[in-house]
Amino acid sequence: MWADDQQREPGAERPDAPRRRATIHDVAKLAGVSRQTVSRAVNDKGEIDPATKERVLEAARLLDYRPSRFARGLVRKGTVTAGLVIPDLMNPFFPEVAAGVLEAAEQRGWQVVVWDSRIDEAREQEALDVLSHQADAVVGYFKSPDDVLARHLGGVPLVLLERGPQQTRFAAVGIDAEAGLEQGMAHLVRAGHRRIGMLDGVHGPGLRRQAFLTEVRRHGLHIDDSWTAMCTEHSVAGGEAAMERLLDARPDITAVFGFNDLIAVGAMRVARRRGRRVPDDLAVVGFDGLSLGELVEPALTTLHIDKRRLGRLAVEQVARLRAGAEPMSGADAWVIPELVVRASA
Repeated sequence: MWADDQQREPGAERPDAPRRRATIHDVAKLAGVSRQTVSRAVNDKGEIDPATKERVLEAARLLDYRPSRFARGLVRKGTVTAGLVIPDLMNPFFPEVAAGVLEAAEQRGWQVVVWDSRIDEAREQEALDVLSHQADAVVGYFKSPDDVLARHLGGVPLVLLERGPQQTRFAAVGIDAEAGLEQGMAHLVRAGHRRIGMLDGVHGPGLRRQAFLTEVRRHGLHIDDSWTAMCTEHSVAGGEAAMERLLDARPDITAVFGFNDLIAVGAMRVARRRGRRVPDDLAVVGFDGLSLGELVEPALTTLHIDKRRLGRLAVEQVARLRAGAEPMSGADAWVIPELVVRASA
């Protein structure tokens, strides 16, 4: 459901990794005062000399010190809280990922705070500003670059969803788009399709489009920019609008990939309106494996992602980071889509 143009193994280390989160001990040492004095200054409590208070606050600013949620009495001591940032709770893909996070967190006795960023980078950064004070770690979908995330994170461990493999300093859990598209394209080519288009959901060289183009070349198929249409929304309506443009540009296509299942359903609706039978005149394949695909007519062939496993793996990454262990990488940090063949292709 989510993709970008980064190409590095999840969890790969970089020399510019974020520094250790400053502690009350660090502030006390820099300001030359006791921990109790730091606590009184930053929480604006108790009697304290104004000059000393200013010195402590300046030290806190220099170190980017953020008082722990325990110091503020927000949660019971010993309870682990994970922040979960989801881009669109109206899209049925993301609640399933969230369910995996919640299930795995509950098994460990953790609590989870959920934030809907609404696919807005400013809200992403606001989420990190808030969760860095309230959570022990953050899991989620972020489009902001690593350096921006680090500035708002305050040293709290972060696990990125669907940002791997990639150039990131953070731990990650990815979806192997290449393995999925390899299955889907092979299925269409075996059925005799040679003119295959794509409805993409990511501006720029997203991982799913790159995988699609790789498979096109592998099978020796012709393609140019007119075989791909962009969807402004990851929705049925977004798929409809893009499919109208794709059919206008390439009326000869016999099959189409949707960036996700909602987009693919939109493609089927347009095909019917234009008098094209699915799959006889146009085969349609989705990506994500939503339960919606079983309910439409014809039922949608899709590249199914185990979304709950994606969430569970993210929690496992958090547990490793909290234990001081190396995060999972390579195949262990991947979810591989599986082709589910139904009536649409």
